[in-house]
Amino acid sequence: MNDLLVRRDDGLVLLFTPPFDRTSREPGYIEGYPPGIRENGGQYTHGSVWSAIAFAMLGDGATAAEIFSLLNPINRSRSRAAVDRYRVEPYVVSADVYSQSPHSGRGGRTWYTGSAGWMYRAGLEWILGFRVQGATLFLDPCIPRTWPGFEIGYAYRSARYDIAFENPDGVSRGINCWALDGVMQPVAAPRSPARMSLADDGSTHTVRVTLGVPGHSGSKTD
Repeated sequence: MNDLLVRRDDGLVLLFTPPFDRTSREPGYIEGYPPGIRENGGQYTHGSVWSAIAFAMLGDGATAAEIFSLLNPINRSRSRAAVDRYRVEPYVVSADVYSQSPHSGRGGRTWYTGSAGWMYRAGLEWILGFRVQGATLFLDPCIPRTWPGFEIGYAYRSARYDIAFENPDGVSRGINCWALDGVMQPVAAPRSPARMSLADDGSTHTVRVTLGVPGHSGSKTD
């Protein structure tokens, strides 16, 4: 997938390749689209964003973040030439991006898509590893090894949680240790997320998470 479907020079993550075009067998309605448009071999963002989630699930934070960046529409407005090529709003996730000349890189439908919701979840829940289930918060990032850390501010009802992640060992995933309001918390296993109950208490809580292998420091592997 990473070799055949990710076209880095064009900034595209394709659904499949090559597109159907005058095939000897009838593949169904998908060939009703011209080659490279929408599901027919273009970047169909709704499905492409799942690949970022898949790489995060595999522990490959670098590729997950790279694909997220390729799909991020704001990166299609870095130059006038890129804007002229894309032709749709750079502040809205496009449902599809064309892959074949002479329209390669042109955006398709923008506002009418569920891709934006999936991109939000891919970035927040799978790369940054921030998941809320009811009154329980799970923290389990999968990031590029080169990231030194990041921060999240979260308002839960009347409370606020200021969460800081540090990556001193240059890993992609795994929690070495973490603390809630200055009190160290247990880490159940090397691949276990930090888990805490959220309090509706009107207070500001601090959470500090150090990535790495539990009980180990100075390592550059994960």
